[in-house]
Amino acid sequence: MSPRPMARPGGRSARVQESVHAAVRELTAEVGRDALTVPMVAARAGVTPSTVYRRWGDLQELLSDVAVERLRPDTAPEDRGGLRADLTAWAEQFLDEMASPPGRAYIRDALLGDPDGTNAGQCSAYAAEQIDVVLARAADRGETAPDTETVVDRVVAPIMYRILFRPGRLDAAYARHLVAGLLDRPA
Repeated sequence: MSPRPMARPGGRSARVQESVHAAVRELTAEVGRDALTVPMVAARAGVTPSTVYRRWGDLQELLSDVAVERLRPDTAPEDRGGLRADLTAWAEQFLDEMASPPGRAYIRDALLGDPDGTNAGQCSAYAAEQIDVVLARAADRGETAPDTETVVDRVVAPIMYRILFRPGRLDAAYARHLVAGLLDRPA
């Protein structure tokens, strides 16, 4: 994927990105993802197809960009008063969102339009940022907590592997099992 210029907040680039992303979301809901074309998206967004091609390269890269944006968490993880409760609630929500049909579609799109791994890295960074919040709260309460990479390795990675390759056993009990396994045995 070619590097994209950074959008200036409030600039034309940001407005184009938002209108094109909105067009993709709207058209996906109306006609389905498989029926999307760049000219269709451009017309809905009020830009020329060449604008879309210049910025995103092709439809798959555009879908990948939209997917990464859609995978960005909207809120901080819920504070339930303790590391186990916070991490369990976060893991359950993460699993639920990523394993849902829209979550799986976003994961697929984020990875398919991402030959250099930039989008995968961004999605990983979103999860790490959320985990950092949970772990910082635990530290502020004086709780002993694992580091972020350990949580990624023992909670996030198994969830993502199962979503991608072994979709059975994807429920809240699985998320609770992973968190318990992490917190109940040494790192």
